[in-house]
Amino acid sequence: MPRRSLLSLAERESLFAFPTDDSETLRYYLFSEQELSFIRQHRSPQNKLGIAVQICYLRYPGYALPPEGQPPSFLLQMVAQQINLDTSVWPQYSIRPETRREHLLELQTAFGYSPFSGDDFKTQVKVLADLALQTDKGIILATALIHELRKQKIIIPPIDVIERLCAEAIYQGTNQIYSVLTKSLTDAQRQRVDELLELKPDTRITHLTWLKQPPNAPNAKHILEHIDRLKLVRSFALDDELQRQVHQNRLLKIAREGEQMTAQHLRDLEPVRRYATLVAILIESQATLIDEIVDMHDRIIGTLFNRAKHNHAEKFQSSGKSINEKVRLFWRIGRALLDAKSNGTNPYEALEAIIPWDDFTKSIEEAQKLSQDEDFDYLYLIGNGYSQVRRYAPAFLDSLVFKATPSAQELLNGVEILKKLNANDTRSIPEDAPTGFIRKRWHNLIFENGTIDWRFYEL
Repeated sequence: MPRRSLLSLAERESLFAFPTDDSETLRYYLFSEQELSFIRQHRSPQNKLGIAVQICYLRYPGYALPPEGQPPSFLLQMVAQQINLDTSVWPQYSIRPETRREHLLELQTAFGYSPFSGDDFKTQVKVLADLALQTDKGIILATALIHELRKQKIIIPPIDVIERLCAEAIYQGTNQIYSVLTKSLTDAQRQRVDELLELKPDTRITHLTWLKQPPNAPNAKHILEHIDRLKLVRSFALDDELQRQVHQNRLLKIAREGEQMTAQHLRDLEPVRRYATLVAILIESQATLIDEIVDMHDRIIGTLFNRAKHNHAEKFQSSGKSINEKVRLFWRIGRALLDAKSNGTNPYEALEAIIPWDDFTKSIEEAQKLSQDEDFDYLYLIGNGYSQVRRYAPAFLDSLVFKATPSAQELLNGVEILKKLNANDTRSIPEDAPTGFIRKRWHNLIFENGTIDWRFYEL
């Protein structure tokens, strides 16, 4: 079976594409006095034109003029203009391949070019292997290789050689990554990693498949399930330095390739690759699980606020007719009182002319029920959703490590207070708990009768 090509056809063509920008064309194909003097040393017009074109090829793209190759018309014209020749002599240069080879040897001696050798292959593999620790994209490696060969004036070999070199660099880089991911594993850890491929008790899925389950709808149950998955990952006690020792691109690529394999396929891998792949999956799963847990929490809190806003608006809307009736009533009462003062008549009689006193007393009680707080805020309604948050909040806080800038340290201190209270199963916020992070809008809800309300403090 033929080896899969590392580069696509388009990528191959892009590596050796001639420049189209005028400034780049002048940079690569404008001859120096030394080069013009060298060209003039050759007798026939076709040899002058031919060796001049070869100089351009060696400079950029960086390889030797192919046998019977036809240079681009723009290049041929530009070269011919510089040495005062007609492009029509070019076909005569193509007749003798020996002449091309002789000229190539001349150029190597005169301008310091050297053919690509076996030693160059080994050297460049080592150089590219370092880059392969960051990426396994063939086009990136091939581009870096060709740039280095041009800089060292090494004639670029055929594209198949370049692909083999890049593939070898990727192979060595990948093996080095496998070594980094597995060298610190103990025998006990290796045994536990292998257990990921076994069926979960009373289920038909493996532990690894369960670990990769999506978060589903944001609710307390699914957050707690995801926290259990996070606990499983952390139970392997992997070295925290691993994710800093392996480039994120390669780590993610290895993990994603492993996630697409079946358990049987993973079992069939050679041990070092199997363990490295499963370790990469665990490392990436930890980051993914944390992101998904936080995202579900954000969505639950967002829903809590949106529902409070909606209920607040709905409640106000449903009371609109009654509020309007009360406003009209008190407008009439106010008008009557003002008229009574203006006319010097009894204000109580003016009021009772509008509404009986008992009905007036009753309307005041009704108005009190319809009235809202002075700040007319919906925040008090989010307390209705506290029970759902409370179902997962202790595990949520306990499973995550929070960090922040110094300006948010008091908020972190508040989180630590909650974690300690949860651990001790205490439901009373101490008087000296940090409160500097609490916004003024929340004060009426949190500070009640000289104590701190647990629900709103946590929310």
